[in-house]
Amino acid sequence: MLKILSHRTYRHLFAAQVIALIGTGLATVAMGLLAFELAGDNAGMVLGTALAIKMIAYVGVAPVAAAFADRLPRRTMLVALDLVRAAVALLLPFVSQIWEVYVLIFVLQAASAAFTPTFQATIPDVLPDEKDYTKALSLSRLAYDMESLVSPMLAAALLTVIGFHDLFAGTVVGFLVSAALVVSVVLPAHPAAPRRGIYDRTTRGMRIYLATPRLRGLLAVSAGVAAAGSMVFVNTVVIVQAGLGLSQSAVALALASFGAGSMVAALALPRLLEQLTDRTAMLGGIGVMVVGLFAGIFVSGHSSLMALWFVLGLGYSTAQTPSGRLLRRSAHPEDRPALFAAQFALSHACWLLFYPLAGWLGARFGMPVSFVVLGGAGALAAWVASRVWPVQDPEVIEHNHADLPAGHAHMLGAVASGDRVRHAHTFVLDDQHPHWPGKDSRT
Repeated sequence: MLKILSHRTYRHLFAAQVIALIGTGLATVAMGLLAFELAGDNAGMVLGTALAIKMIAYVGVAPVAAAFADRLPRRTMLVALDLVRAAVALLLPFVSQIWEVYVLIFVLQAASAAFTPTFQATIPDVLPDEKDYTKALSLSRLAYDMESLVSPMLAAALLTVIGFHDLFAGTVVGFLVSAALVVSVVLPAHPAAPRRGIYDRTTRGMRIYLATPRLRGLLAVSAGVAAAGSMVFVNTVVIVQAGLGLSQSAVALALASFGAGSMVAALALPRLLEQLTDRTAMLGGIGVMVVGLFAGIFVSGHSSLMALWFVLGLGYSTAQTPSGRLLRRSAHPEDRPALFAAQFALSHACWLLFYPLAGWLGARFGMPVSFVVLGGAGALAAWVASRVWPVQDPEVIEHNHADLPAGHAHMLGAVASGDRVRHAHTFVLDDQHPHWPGKDSRT
């Protein structure tokens, strides 16, 4: 897997991702302490509102940002967004009002909502070979999991010698180094795309996404991942401290067990995906999470919780890591930024739904009910995914073009079949293929 780091451009981009993630992790710890300083006992409400603002920014800004992404060189856009994020992190230590926190968080997360899909859509062009790209997806998953383990420990170590306001300096440095690493490489240019109106550019990724069967399945998988993941991220502290009466370190160990399971799956996925289809692996991952959620009602101690969280981590990574492969297969290079932005927005919309649901169920009805309801939601998501995502999902599809005149350039090499002309090629939705082929193979 590490062999792909010999590719200089990807190595620099991956390093930029890792360093920016660590900086973001330090900011997460510092934000919690800043909220407590400003709001005291109401810090949880402040953080909850900040999380909602983050998700709203992700859902609302990503498609709009993607509409303008092809008007700027990729490197220029990524560097500018890193600098915006660094500037916000630089201002955060100086806020004195809660509303100022909300404004800065929105700007920070709006910049991230523009940065992340553009960055993700660049990697398939940097690594066109599918095996290399699969390894890159696994490395990216490992980076996210490592950040969840390393950043809190690094923050704890730094807080023994500096104040929490100084943690934001680490975030600033992280974004600046990320920008420098992006500047140090030459990124593939945007593929030429026809000029489109702002509405068409803003909605194009979403329209392609929702009209592609495998991506409708991916949306259902994302909902299942959010249902199970919300149980872990929202209720671990309640289960460990309120339910089991254990310490904060026990909370950290439980979350680390979840991260460890995710990392193990990420390491195994490149080889696993040589044997299994994306559909089989991702639905299998959701199945593991659903079984784990229903098994959660039998958790009786910290050891059993850690074992369960490890299993959920395995399913979590298996279900969501291959998503980039599906997006890569489902659009022309010029449409990939819009498609990655659509996935970014829709997947975070799922989290926006299940985060508060997991918290409300736990507070109102207790953990057993939360496990069962969220397990049921995951099972429903898996069922929907299996229905809308065909088992036979070839890249090359034979189809007709009843609307194209004879001799059209797109139909060169086509074969007449009765009163129709049929041909086959790698099928994605575009201007000449606005609809997915139906049973009669008409487009």
